[in-house]
Amino acid sequence: MDHIAIDLGSRESQICVRDSSGKIQHEQKLPNQALSLLFERPRCRVVVETCAEAFAVAEQARQRGHDVRVVPATLVRSLGVGARRIKTDRRDAQALSDASCRVDLPSVHVPSCWSQEAKSICGMRDALVSSRTKLVNTVRGWLRRNLLQIRSTPVTFSRRVTTEFDRRGQPLPSHLQRQLAAIDALTEQIRSADQQLLELAGQSPVCQLLKTAPGVGSLTAVRYAAALDRIDRFAGAHQVQSYLGLTPGEDSSSTRRRLTAITKAGPSTVRWLLIQAAWVALRRRPEDPMCVWARQIAYRRGKTIAVTALARKLAGVLYAIWRDGRPYQADAARAIS
Repeated sequence: MDHIAIDLGSRESQICVRDSSGKIQHEQKLPNQALSLLFERPRCRVVVETCAEAFAVAEQARQRGHDVRVVPATLVRSLGVGARRIKTDRRDAQALSDASCRVDLPSVHVPSCWSQEAKSICGMRDALVSSRTKLVNTVRGWLRRNLLQIRSTPVTFSRRVTTEFDRRGQPLPSHLQRQLAAIDALTEQIRSADQQLLELAGQSPVCQLLKTAPGVGSLTAVRYAAALDRIDRFAGAHQVQSYLGLTPGEDSSSTRRRLTAITKAGPSTVRWLLIQAAWVALRRRPEDPMCVWARQIAYRRGKTIAVTALARKLAGVLYAIWRDGRPYQADAARAIS
């Protein structure tokens, strides 16, 4: 089996093809749009480094039946990429192809098309929300400097500010009008993004199952499903909890053993959404066995630790729901730690 290493660039990429014995058969620089032509050959191992273009190229190769390895960027230095402070596209491609011939290179998970699309939609929505928050904060800062304070959610903030100035009989400054107009435009785009997420969740049987759990809405379900992508990647609920960074860390040596706070590894947005889902569940489903269990922890160790523990349990419960293909069952959730 031949080994194709691709050193990806933003416009064009360097190719290095070796046969099974490690001998270089072909080297070339190709535009990224022409890489698909490279995969019209018998089954090969295709090796790329993680970057913005990596998953699109990996998907093209995988659809053509090739064995694809997306090597973590943190690993390629140990494989010889950039060795001796000499780094060129050609040398990097040669180093990757040589390593592929010698060892069975590890690969990060290549997400499905649905997962990539869902992550893109959620990420762009987050950018809109972040932009609106920054604009709202600039207006709040201006108001406070002028001894005004208007309490409102971002959705109704512009209207409340305009109403307050009308009540006072004062015209809105032009620079404030620009900010409020931008906030209104972003709010409309966020509503559109929310509607798209609702439709995305409605079209996914997995998301519909996940939404039966306490506190879990469309955004949490889509984010969780997109992050895990395939349920068979994980051996059990504890592995999912660890992947999402909700398990305690450890700092042990010799006879000393010390557990630390949660690791906060993995996708931070999913972890944050699970924390918010735990708060919602505590408020709206207080009699659910999971919430009763969390309140007992809160009595002993405080509410913050209890909510984190509930988020960890919820991550495991969602895994079980997805794995079994059955809606949330309160009694079954008791057994998941």
